[in-house]
Amino acid sequence: MGVAGEPNAKQCRKCQRDLPLAAFARDKNRRDGLQVHCRGCVAGYSAAHYRRRREALGKPVREKVDVPAGHKLCRSCGEIKPHSEWHRNATASDGLATCCRTCKADRGRQGHLKRQYGLTVTECDEMIASQMGLCVICLKAPAVHVDHCHETGRVRGVLCFNCNSAIGKLGDDPDAVRRAAAYLEGSSWKPTLVAPGVYQLPS
Repeated sequence: MGVAGEPNAKQCRKCQRDLPLAAFARDKNRRDGLQVHCRGCVAGYSAAHYRRRREALGKPVREKVDVPAGHKLCRSCGEIKPHSEWHRNATASDGLATCCRTCKADRGRQGHLKRQYGLTVTECDEMIASQMGLCVICLKAPAVHVDHCHETGRVRGVLCFNCNSAIGKLGDDPDAVRRAAAYLEGSSWKPTLVAPGVYQLPS
């Protein structure tokens, strides 16, 4: 229904303003096919209802933030970042992930440490700090890989990639590591032939 002299206008029942028809959302159940309240009033009611509901549940209320074009607010870290700092998500309304790349990586690390080693991020960081940030084997490269016993699951320390890979390829066998050290020092351990086809390894 329109206002006299303004066929393309409608009065909002809430704010009593005469507004263009485009200011009203569609409602197929109404005679004129439009809602009785304008978009602004509906949005205001929704925001107030959201706030009351969150406060009643004891949860924080997310305030509306003005975000410049080409940017998005990360609800995890609270920072506004350009779209290049986000992974793509085809199912999202804006085509972007719900949190930025940095927060997603932090969540991934947190989940990996907990699932694989039963460690929290704080516990892992404290372990690295106790090693002065260095691999406990080579004492040179940064400690980045958690090392654990594959039989018991016990975490032994944090190593660099090369050292972690090396002891893994040696089968986590202390004797093999000792023989490797002796070999590097020029004292290789050779098996002794004790019978045809039978060799005895040094103890």
